[in-house]
Amino acid sequence: MLDQQSTIAPTVTTPAVGALSIHFPGKLLFGKGTLEKLPAEVQLPGVSKVLLVTIEPLLAKLQPIIQELESNNIQVSVDTSITQEPSFEDFQLLMKTITPINPDVVVGIGGGSVLDVAKLVAAQLDNEQTLQEYVGIGLLKGRSKRLICMPATSGTGSEASPNAILVDNADNQKKGIISPFLVPDVVIVDPLLTMSVPPAITAATGLDALTHCLEAYTNKFAQPFIDMFAFEGMRLIAAHLVQAVKHGDDEEARTQVAMGSLLGGFCLGPVNTAGVHALSYPLGSTFHLAHGLSNALLLPYVMEYNLPAAPRRYADVAVALGCSREADDMETAKKGIEKVRSFIAECGVPARLRDVNIPREAIPQMAVDALKIQRLLKNNPRHISEQDAIDIYEAAY
Repeated sequence: MLDQQSTIAPTVTTPAVGALSIHFPGKLLFGKGTLEKLPAEVQLPGVSKVLLVTIEPLLAKLQPIIQELESNNIQVSVDTSITQEPSFEDFQLLMKTITPINPDVVVGIGGGSVLDVAKLVAAQLDNEQTLQEYVGIGLLKGRSKRLICMPATSGTGSEASPNAILVDNADNQKKGIISPFLVPDVVIVDPLLTMSVPPAITAATGLDALTHCLEAYTNKFAQPFIDMFAFEGMRLIAAHLVQAVKHGDDEEARTQVAMGSLLGGFCLGPVNTAGVHALSYPLGSTFHLAHGLSNALLLPYVMEYNLPAAPRRYADVAVALGCSREADDMETAKKGIEKVRSFIAECGVPARLRDVNIPREAIPQMAVDALKIQRLLKNNPRHISEQDAIDIYEAAY
């Protein structure tokens, strides 16, 4: 059990309303079968070339779209080189191929890594800035290419967020590029694209989406406007994720989880994530664990650590997850943590770092690396020191 007795600054029930800045996609299409709407969003006056960044398993499903575009004299270039969490080097190699093509429209169809790269490709084309010049928050000066994103998993919310994440080959650390110019012009969410996603990936990405909503709702800088998306996202994912994992052909479950994931994506710009994501980064960059799995491994332990600092907020989380309110907030919130543990178990996701072969002796260095992610740690409702990070990793071990 993590220490919950140290002095903790209390949090108010409803955070004060501070400045809010949110950049929604220019257009959103959501629903089963909306993939067929893609050609109309590409075929605009002056468009002659399109880049499609996607994954091999989707090519057969995308072939009718490609044929329709080509029959209308639009040159389609397809890239399937992004097969894992991308690095700076992966991106630079792709740009060497794409820059001579100079597409008018960039379309990303895939998981979060594919969408992140598509967003950055659209930003880098015809851009005098180098990638290194806009790594960070608000440094990208613009984007001249039309950008369309379609998620093929229900998890990252990248299709609706201003964020893109790459691994820096120089220090093996994940680095974030955050800019309103990375928000797509058009977002198309077709839950049918997620139907073939295997159970393990459905579970991990769904828990990632749940974490986006949960960390936004319990965030030190939570916003009432974003709370609406965060609470409903948690509710939808909690009610339907296990069904989507166990019965992947259930279109209704897939649709509801896809909506929950989209709502989580809307949380990522104005509020963003916190301690769970910060502590998960070393698991991805050092041990190459999938992002969603990394978050799932740490989520209940960070919740347990944060609970004393925001009991009312975590009680609300428990209600969103389907728990009934108890006599006090702490008891209700604890039920929420147990509910998360039960989701992880029911979805068949590993629950301990040792279950995914993370060596215990790596924990001190993981804590050092996690503390570098201050852009997320500053959002956490309870301060996390290096020793706190070690303690959380130990609890998760």
